[in-house]
Amino acid sequence: HFRRRTMTTSKLDFKKLSVLQSIAIALMLYMLTPSTIRAQSIWPQFRGPLGNGTASSETKLSVELDLEQELVWQTEVPGIGWSSPVMDGERIWFTTSVPELASKEEIDKKLEGVTVPQIKTVARSVELRAICLDLNLGVITHNILLANVQKPEIINPLNSYASPTPAIANGKVVCHFGNYGTWCLDSMTGAQLWDRQFIVDHSVGPGSSPVIFENNVLLVCDGMDQQYIACVNLESGKDVWKTDRPEQREKIPEYKKSFSTPLLVKIGTDFQAIVPGAQWIAGYDPRTGEEIWRADHGDGYSIAPVPVFESGLIVFATGYNQPEFVAIDPTGKGDVTKTHIRWRARNAPTMSSFVGHDGKILAISEKGILYCLDAKTGEALSRSRAAGNYSSSPLLADGKLYIFSREGFASILEANSEFKEVLHKNLGVGVMASPAVFGNDLIVRDLKKVLRIKGRSN
Repeated sequence: HFRRRTMTTSKLDFKKLSVLQSIAIALMLYMLTPSTIRAQSIWPQFRGPLGNGTASSETKLSVELDLEQELVWQTEVPGIGWSSPVMDGERIWFTTSVPELASKEEIDKKLEGVTVPQIKTVARSVELRAICLDLNLGVITHNILLANVQKPEIINPLNSYASPTPAIANGKVVCHFGNYGTWCLDSMTGAQLWDRQFIVDHSVGPGSSPVIFENNVLLVCDGMDQQYIACVNLESGKDVWKTDRPEQREKIPEYKKSFSTPLLVKIGTDFQAIVPGAQWIAGYDPRTGEEIWRADHGDGYSIAPVPVFESGLIVFATGYNQPEFVAIDPTGKGDVTKTHIRWRARNAPTMSSFVGHDGKILAISEKGILYCLDAKTGEALSRSRAAGNYSSSPLLADGKLYIFSREGFASILEANSEFKEVLHKNLGVGVMASPAVFGNDLIVRDLKKVLRIKGRSN
């Protein structure tokens, strides 16, 4: 590993290293890195290669998180954004926003007549940016202004204008900002290849992340006003298919929105894109957009967690107002509400996704309540408490659960019903984004910077 703990800003590093020196060092490091490690270094979307928050079985992350001894680099990043890092083996990409705050008069006018105005944030304008870091050096190689949005929508204070995580594949990175636009960039040069706009009323800002499947990009557009899934070609940005979501019985627009990201799984011989939304969860053919099955889960809405596939069942959260875990057998056809729902359990997370591991569902709520459920039956096996409040999703690696709180607490727990604590420490800065993995190293984006923490040797 190339260790340079003094590297905190890209500007200083570029002064010390010429472009040719940087390229030479990066090439040397790449050649010295075993191919097995390079194969583990692809983290192409929100929650990793399989979208389930699980690292490779060979991964050996740090169990100390010692920023004095194990910090490879840290880089301050501009703006505000909760999008998680994605990697192609050489570069880290994520998005950020740089808002200009509105005046009190502008805020009062914008919030006039708004339901629950105390949970809304107003900006006068916002810059939407894509950021690229060199994985070995930690320096910023691209800081790209994609749009300058005047009078953006009001958002929830726990959201940002750059919350959706990019997706990266085939030399391209897709940066999605909800109704503000979707951009495809060359992942090496940063050149803009195409852009699209899918406008829906999110009410509290964007949240769903794009997923790439067989050179196509899937985008969930579950707004208050309309709900559909769009699929565009990764090379051209042109439409491939568009599928409307199941009709809802809810009449209040606020309760029709949702923010989940598709889970791509192979069921039998075919792939399915599993997407929960308000009232309904459905499985789609990701190649054609055809709905394979649907199930009515109740009146839940604003669903953010990604489902998991464990013990042959899809387990998902129903969102607000009464968050539940629901497990569905995904082998049915048509409306499977009465035939394929296998169990329900209370107290599912409303923000962070969860993991499936060894026949169990491991989850943490926004308030720090840890739950372990039997994946086949929904039986509650344990419940305990972690310090802090959580938006970041847990990461599973080497039989351990890594969790990061909004207050800056980091914990490593045994990934079983005991949740035995391996480590608990205060990193000093809160975390909203979900962590990523590069080989044996941990990539963490906190509220101010991105850190690479060296892992253990195999």
